[in-house]
Amino acid sequence: MHTAITIDALKVLDAIDRKGSFAGAAGELFRVPSAISYTVQKLEEDLDIAIFDRSGHRATLTPAGRYLLEEGRTLLEAAENLAHTTRQVAQGWETRLRIGFNSLLPAESLFAAIGEFHALGVPVEVQLIEEVFAGAWDALQSRRVDLVVGADQLSKPAGAFATKPLGTMHFVYAVAPGHPLTSAPQPLSEADISRYPAAVAADTSRSLPPGNAGLFRRQRTITVANIDQKIALQQAGLGVGWLPQPRIREQLTSGSLVAMQVHDARQPIMLHLARHAEDKGKALMWFWNRLSEPKTFAEWLET
Repeated sequence: MHTAITIDALKVLDAIDRKGSFAGAAGELFRVPSAISYTVQKLEEDLDIAIFDRSGHRATLTPAGRYLLEEGRTLLEAAENLAHTTRQVAQGWETRLRIGFNSLLPAESLFAAIGEFHALGVPVEVQLIEEVFAGAWDALQSRRVDLVVGADQLSKPAGAFATKPLGTMHFVYAVAPGHPLTSAPQPLSEADISRYPAAVAADTSRSLPPGNAGLFRRQRTITVANIDQKIALQQAGLGVGWLPQPRIREQLTSGSLVAMQVHDARQPIMLHLARHAEDKGKALMWFWNRLSEPKTFAEWLET
């Protein structure tokens, strides 16, 4: 379908408005004034509207002309972005990078790296997506994300994946200070614990078998969306369960959560970076190298 509105015509209108005259636009665009006038006249004829009011000493935009220019500037910006991102792709840069992170790690553990990446001036859209349990691997396998931070080895699916170890996450069985379990003899037994609801962060996996940890067969559950909500639920005394120790340091220090000894302790797990082995886009590899630097997750993981 042919349209009279072209990128070139919109550039001419934009230049006239910014420079204040046809002559000023001609100078900016390196054209003769007659070429500027012809472009405007042709656009007016094709659209059958008056874009400029020429009744005064100086041509001014009509309401229709003003509307055309304001909406046209959106198209100009989109065209410029398209040209830029096309050049990015040609140079090996992605237009968007989706980073999945295991809910055991807080989103803020990635903020420093994201800030450094943005300082490079490369307009790659970075998207953070929180995943729970097997959901991290599931998101990578199904390509909902390009990179996973905090993938475990327990739920790793078959496939050609590259991984790098980040460190070990330790866990604490924690309850609110007023919870009845604080009065029970330690270490706590299954019989002690199973009397109370477990706080559970729901696995976000869509295809891989969902996982869970530290639940007893007869124990009721209260399910929430992520680790932050699980922590809050246990602080409120509504549920019990294992929590990542680095995430609750302040709560343990303040006493809003109490660490308990149990018969069957949860073992620490090693967390990894993971990506598809064949994926090597520039933004992906920048984060791959940056996030695997020593001490990047020292606040959250034991290395």
